[in-house]
Amino acid sequence: MAAVAAVSVLSAVLPAQQEALAAGAANGDNIRMNQIQFMGAHNAFHREMQGAELVESINIDPGYPSWGWYSHASIPDLLGRQNMRGIELDLLPDPQGGLYRNPLARQRAGLGPIDDPAMAAPGMKVLHVADQDYNSTCRTFVVCMQQVRSWSRANPDHAPIVLQLELKQTDDRWEKLGGAVSPAWDAALLDDVDEEIRSVFTENELITADDLRKPGLTLEQSVLKNGWPTLRWARGKVMFFFDNGGPGTIRDMYLDGHPSLAGRAVFTRGNPGDADAAITMVNDPRGANAATITDLVKRGYIVRTRSDEPLSTVKNEEFSRLDVALSSGAQMVTTDFPTVGMAARYDSDFVGELPGGVSVRCNPVSAPRNCHDGKLER
Repeated sequence: MAAVAAVSVLSAVLPAQQEALAAGAANGDNIRMNQIQFMGAHNAFHREMQGAELVESINIDPGYPSWGWYSHASIPDLLGRQNMRGIELDLLPDPQGGLYRNPLARQRAGLGPIDDPAMAAPGMKVLHVADQDYNSTCRTFVVCMQQVRSWSRANPDHAPIVLQLELKQTDDRWEKLGGAVSPAWDAALLDDVDEEIRSVFTENELITADDLRKPGLTLEQSVLKNGWPTLRWARGKVMFFFDNGGPGTIRDMYLDGHPSLAGRAVFTRGNPGDADAAITMVNDPRGANAATITDLVKRGYIVRTRSDEPLSTVKNEEFSRLDVALSSGAQMVTTDFPTVGMAARYDSDFVGELPGGVSVRCNPVSAPRNCHDGKLER
């Protein structure tokens, strides 16, 4: 009789649980982070060179107009008006301060150092190419993050924002001309990246490997076995990942002493099968790469790809890449043309956006059937 009663109770509970799960999916709460899709801004900080500095930038690299003539809005506008949920930043180390304050193009144009006290202070700087393509909407990593944090706190129900970090160094071509020489990335500088992140965001605002990893499992095993967190938990939070390589010096140094990224603030780009593998990149979604991306998404990884490149996409009128990228199921699709009018100077109306211009949608590969685009953010 007890067994019958238990079965009766169980049969009563299960439909209720199923109903709750269905309701959670319908309102977006139970949709997982890897079951959505969003656009990100490649080189989100970038502003093209102007005036005398532009002339000298072209003198330094005559090819500059073919890749550097595009400018993004401020980070708050990218997140708000342009519906980006991915922000890509290039970081150069400046542990002493002032290393990138007086770039070659300014020197050759007869201009003084950049008039921004933050450029003289120690800390990570945000710029595309030191000495030659250095205009940014936010010049330091901390300031860029503060802008993200302010927007996030004002819009706390947003889908998680992913900040993609490329750790760069100065170009030896410009070093030989008398430009800045950046220090090599080492363990101390990588620790500085973590410290700067945690100086801006609280632990409750961050999504880290420690949040995902389960006892006795690697990060990869945890993600593939237990899944990513739901939006109920992840809304209003931010996540960082390094796009530098797969296995390699920076990744290996960052992992050293931190197995499966224990205690770290940033996800690394591990290859499938590696203990740290959770987020990966396939830059070009075309050809056989489309199937590769779809397979990775189905297995439970988060994948970043690109819908275009500056400026070849619009100059060559090769627009198929956007649809291929979106159809592949890559969760983060980055663009250099996130809004109407950015490509108009090249006689193009191309915009890298989700259908309908929404900020986030149900992933075409991994989302459950009862996922609704309009319920993912509030």
